[in-house]
Amino acid sequence: MDATEIRGKEDSEILFDLKKAEKDLFEMKFRTLTEGNADPAKIRRLRREIARMKTILQERELQIRDQESR
Repeated sequence: MDATEIRGKEDSEILFDLKKAEKDLFEMKFRTLTEGNADPAKIRRLRREIARMKTILQERELQIRDQESR
């Protein structure tokens, strides 16, 4: 998911996706520890997606980029 796609969503949708992504990241890390065969690239992509969502929510809260909270 890229930043323009995230910016097109409502705050509640972003929060829902953020919670789901954080849960998925936890499960991936747990699987890596127990099974030892997780794809590091997937974990990296998920971490970046989480950071993107948090950044956009913070921008909206601070009203950066002339965007209003949705």
